[in-house]
Amino acid sequence: MRLNTSTIVIALAAALVGAAISRSLAQAPGTSGAPARVSARLERIEGRPNLSGIWQANNEAHWDLQAHAARPGAVTQPGVYPFEYARVAAAPVIALGAAAGVPASLGVVQDDGEIPYTQEALAIRKANAESWIDRDPELKCYLPGVPRAMYMPYPFEITQSTNKVHLGYAFANTARTIHLDDVDPPPTETWMGHSVGRWEGDTLVVDVSYFNDKTWFDRAGNFHSDALKLTERFSVLTPDVIQYEVTIEDPKVFTRPWRIAMPLYRRMEPNMQLLEYRCTEFAEEFLYGHVRKEPLVKRWEGETMIVEITRKVPPGDKFYESLRK
Repeated sequence: MRLNTSTIVIALAAALVGAAISRSLAQAPGTSGAPARVSARLERIEGRPNLSGIWQANNEAHWDLQAHAARPGAVTQPGVYPFEYARVAAAPVIALGAAAGVPASLGVVQDDGEIPYTQEALAIRKANAESWIDRDPELKCYLPGVPRAMYMPYPFEITQSTNKVHLGYAFANTARTIHLDDVDPPPTETWMGHSVGRWEGDTLVVDVSYFNDKTWFDRAGNFHSDALKLTERFSVLTPDVIQYEVTIEDPKVFTRPWRIAMPLYRRMEPNMQLLEYRCTEFAEEFLYGHVRKEPLVKRWEGETMIVEITRKVPPGDKFYESLRK
């Protein structure tokens, strides 16, 4: 009787393990037993992977492409000790506490992890970081550019057809089109560049050019010139993960081409849709508050501190000065 009980237990355990393995295989990408919901996401368009869907990066590249330790704020100043690691949040962000902090990151810059700036460009990058609030185009709700739009902390939607791939971004209602057919280039430089794609096997390769010099790569002050050229690669790893890689070239700013890479993840909520984030109106007071004769935002008083705001008129700007009179 004891032997029979053991045999039954062993058989039951084997059946449960077998069922678990079968269920796992049925859900694995590319297997014949894939359920209908997964199979639908594996559909192809004229033999190519269908990239359509809503996607989002899940990393810290938004703050800084390179590997970095956590720090107390995007704007800092020296603390008690004269060491770089002992800096504290500066006055513009101190009331935000931990919300103003920058999380640590392993970085997304490939190979040696370094961005190969020229000496002159490296000095500009340092100045950008120190004057982040005044210089970062994101804070002004300008178009984010490429590749920055791909890893900001907002979703974006890919809609793929036979000869076009459209990307719509939540941030600032930005959009761009990847042309898989022959089209004329734009008449001048643009914020989001001009994207021309081709398929190399199951990888979508996109050449992007015709950029202006007004966008950044992240909040750390990493920047480019109007000579920027990108080569993007979209490779499907699973039905719900795209490997995104970009080779960056700009001889005015960098000494050699360099790469970033990261996965992009499908948003899986059953009712997921791309919602608008029209941030322009949120930035108006920041950009143009100094134009008012009577400043609207002059003081903030909380439970533990008072913040006084004094607006500065750009030096030598007679137009703004006349409006204030």
